[in-house]
Amino acid sequence: MHIPDGFLSPPVWASGWAVMTAALGWCVKKTHALLEEKMVPLMGVMCAFIFAAQMLNFPILGGTSGHLLGGVLAAVLLGPCPAAVVLASVLVVQCLVFQDGGLTALGANIFNMAIVGTMGGYFIFRLIYKMKSTPKVFLIAVACAAWFSVILAATACAFELALSGTVALTSVFAAMAGVHALIGIGEALITVFVVEFVVKARPDLVYGLKRRGL
Repeated sequence: MHIPDGFLSPPVWASGWAVMTAALGWCVKKTHALLEEKMVPLMGVMCAFIFAAQMLNFPILGGTSGHLLGGVLAAVLLGPCPAAVVLASVLVVQCLVFQDGGLTALGANIFNMAIVGTMGGYFIFRLIYKMKSTPKVFLIAVACAAWFSVILAATACAFELALSGTVALTSVFAAMAGVHALIGIGEALITVFVVEFVVKARPDLVYGLKRRGL
């Protein structure tokens, strides 16, 4: 899902940078308003965990592999805006240090995964959890949100590639949706496992259990 250089047209990657900058700026402002003393180390730990977890790939069909996105995981534990900041930080390091995704496409990559995937996934989580706030529904909401977060980010990526004229929308959407639907299953399982562990150990640290809005 990390778009490399040369795959997006100048208007598309420039728009990605512009929209990402505005959205991430808003997230930073909201994070600053919500910031609590214990949140700073938690954001650091979450950033390190997601960075390490994204280095571990799990195999899927056709000889391809996937890895944790971590948007919903961070959003449920920290809140959607701090989670977007965490994901953006991880993506910047991956791009600049490990050349995972292009520099011109960095704005689009952050927008897809840190904004669309994370914020969209958290919205789905909150929508489901509001229906019935029980422990079982909480985990179901986490799983569904984690799966959808991958699909949302992949869909945004597909549209950007299509708008750039790199590949036809019908072809790229079918390919991206099919592969990432499977990756989303791994995302959901890992997310539920980690969130459930934290809920049992330190429920007071779980944003999704305490908050209702952004």
